[in-house]
Amino acid sequence: QREFTQKKTFTSWINSILAKHTPPYVVSDLYTDIKQGHLLLDLLEVLSGQHLSREKGFNTFQCRSNIENALTFLKSRSLKLINIHVADIIEGKPSIVLGLIWTIIFHFHIEELARTLACTYNQPSLDCSSAVDSSPKASRSAKKSAKIKERWKMSATKALLLWAKEQCSLHGSVSVTDFKSSWRSGLAFLAIIQTLRPGLVDLEKAKARSNKENLKEAFRIAELELNIPRLLEPEDVDIVNPDEKSIMTYVAQFLQYSKNLPESEEDMQEKVREAMGWLAAQEKKLAKLLVETENETYYQKCKEMMSFMETFNQEKTPFLPVLSSKRGEAELSEGQQQMREEWDKVISQINEWKVKLDQMLPSPLDSIEAWLQEVEHLQAEDLPDLQDPFKAMSAFREIIVIFKGLMDCFDSHLDSLQSFKNEDEKNMPLVLPEKLEEMKRRWFSNIHSTNPSTLLEYHYGLCSAIANEVKLKLNIWDVKYGAKESVESLLENW
Repeated sequence: QREFTQKKTFTSWINSILAKHTPPYVVSDLYTDIKQGHLLLDLLEVLSGQHLSREKGFNTFQCRSNIENALTFLKSRSLKLINIHVADIIEGKPSIVLGLIWTIIFHFHIEELARTLACTYNQPSLDCSSAVDSSPKASRSAKKSAKIKERWKMSATKALLLWAKEQCSLHGSVSVTDFKSSWRSGLAFLAIIQTLRPGLVDLEKAKARSNKENLKEAFRIAELELNIPRLLEPEDVDIVNPDEKSIMTYVAQFLQYSKNLPESEEDMQEKVREAMGWLAAQEKKLAKLLVETENETYYQKCKEMMSFMETFNQEKTPFLPVLSSKRGEAELSEGQQQMREEWDKVISQINEWKVKLDQMLPSPLDSIEAWLQEVEHLQAEDLPDLQDPFKAMSAFREIIVIFKGLMDCFDSHLDSLQSFKNEDEKNMPLVLPEKLEEMKRRWFSNIHSTNPSTLLEYHYGLCSAIANEVKLKLNIWDVKYGAKESVESLLENW
């Protein structure tokens, strides 16, 4: 399934790039078309803007020569081509071909886009490794450069994820924690579209639709309104474990679109002033509402909250572009900085209100809500860094214990949630039906479906950390020890 999805996604991506080539080229079968080498050279020429030498014919020798030229060019850009050989490409081996294309996508598409976000998200700069030094001294620092490059790969992925989180954060309930299951419902794609082009989607209606309907709508709008090539189909994403590389390739196109949006400084300043005025009005409105509902019942407070949020979400639409603009730049104008602080302040007040309401839920919903939030928080946390294996082992063991402890309450909480009778002694509802539906949706879409895969991911991280620690210790044995005490110390450390 993953190989099939990657082949389809990568082929569509290549075709979107080769449409700019003269003459245009269309890939029909990736594994077959790549064998001649011309496809690779055409792709690299468009991406790099450089002319690459090639053999014009199609016999075995000429195809091999063209593929070698393409791989040599990639190596000249300090790209690691591990286990990628000319013979495997000529044979059209799926894993090798897909690995090569992913390397090209990541370097020329994702890294280049994420580079513009590096300052904003405090990621390491590529300046120290982007230029290739051909002097003899360069070979001495080859290992160091490779490490820098490897760190940046993780950073580029994180930068793209942070950008996606930022676009979705303007739409409260849409959470993005990875490039896998977070995109399954389609809401994340729709939220990004709504941020980039307000008014094209209705997120409230989307929350009531199925995953496939939302994905279909998102891909359709992105293609027709944003001119973003349709690299994915709903069935590629609406599965338990969607392909991370395919989703990253598609999401990066939205970042590319955001970079191309025209923006007038004068218009921006005017919009900032309008946004500041609206935010100040929302803050006053919220403060007044909190005072007026202080002595109301929980049910009435929730109704007022829902009414406020409905109006708030409708009114914020015109301000979304300015609220998310220039987030890729290190410098912000004074007005934009004040606006961002005001936005954060209003959102913080709304979240505080929501937290208080959740704490007021009738039993047993209050404890179920608290449990849901604990699990969601744990799943949203970044996994421990494997660069320090010993610390990572300890961290993963602690996470697994916490997660298993939470999962011990899974069945009892599920039974309580499903059997909850939503009425008091006067047959009046205790909780808004929308709140109950939201809790059930979070349970089944975020927790029930990801429970096994999350635990497996934690165990995989633990095993990786143990493996890294073992390798580090094995490497120590290469050092010569002259004293008996040194060897005993090493054994004790083991």
